[in-house]
Amino acid sequence: MSGFLTIALIGLVFVIIYQIAKASEYATILRGEEKINNRVNRTMAWLLVAFFVLGMWGIWKCHTLLADKMLPVSASVQGEAYDTMFNVTLLVTGIVFFITQTVLFWFAFRYQSTGKRTAFFYAHNNKLELIWTTIPAIAMASLVAVGLRNWMSMTAEAPKDAAIVEVIGKQFNWLIRYPGKDGVLGKRDFRKINDADNVLGLDWNDKDNMDDIIAQNGELHIVVNKPVKLIIGSRDVIHDVGLAHFRMKMDAVPGIVTTMWFTPKVTTAQMKEITGNPNFVYEISCDQMCGKGHYSMRGTIVVETEAEHQQWLAKQQSYYAANNAAPAAAPATEAAPEQKTDSVKAITMK
Repeated sequence: MSGFLTIALIGLVFVIIYQIAKASEYATILRGEEKINNRVNRTMAWLLVAFFVLGMWGIWKCHTLLADKMLPVSASVQGEAYDTMFNVTLLVTGIVFFITQTVLFWFAFRYQSTGKRTAFFYAHNNKLELIWTTIPAIAMASLVAVGLRNWMSMTAEAPKDAAIVEVIGKQFNWLIRYPGKDGVLGKRDFRKINDADNVLGLDWNDKDNMDDIIAQNGELHIVVNKPVKLIIGSRDVIHDVGLAHFRMKMDAVPGIVTTMWFTPKVTTAQMKEITGNPNFVYEISCDQMCGKGHYSMRGTIVVETEAEHQQWLAKQQSYYAANNAAPAAAPATEAAPEQKTDSVKAITMK
């Protein structure tokens, strides 16, 4: 019974709305349809003008209120180019947006229907169509070209003196590996992964692994004004190394090694002064939805001086030593890998 009453009530509402519409239509006819339409058009035209003015004021107000919420200055040298590209893109699109919206609302107001003019049929104009197609295409192609140049810069071969750090994504934290005194990362084999004592599947037959350091707390230590190359991978699903303060990001894909490099230019201590926040930390975020614990996948970056970095390294224990009480036995001669010339080639992933 209740269902029937609900349906009947809905039908009654529609009947009432229909009757109101018909009454309005009859009233319009009695008062003069053309006069009413002209009055409505005039009202709508002025409302559009008010909407345009209030909308532009709202955009400016939001900008002034949220300007201090923006990220601080780029913390990397390469990030400066991205900031410039962003500002140029915002300027170009902002100017186009303002011009097009101004023309749009002006046309709506200026050419409102008044009954004193008739519509003019204008089929097409090849010259105009060529202009408004070619100019935006050139502008967008230029912006894309700048973006590709910046992208190729950060993914190109890093300087020879760049520090090497491996960043591996894992549900739901980051594993950071540093080469030992030899400056070379040893081989990895996914079949050897063991969360108990070999989280990255390091091959203990490779002597280069014996002095590697693994930070499982997701803390990345890098030296200010020194290039650093990140060797990025994943243990399970697709993650994304997001370094917002450095204007960098790169996917971490299972079975594929991706790389990027940058030069940090502001230490953590200096950024605390710039932001006025004594608790400021550089963050590593996962910018790819990677599972139900995605929200908690957060690491930190410590940008420090060379002296501070060396002091930190001196306190670290190699991953092998931390998980094996007995001293590391020398790898068998026949099992020793060939001499490696590139740290990236030293990593075996599937």
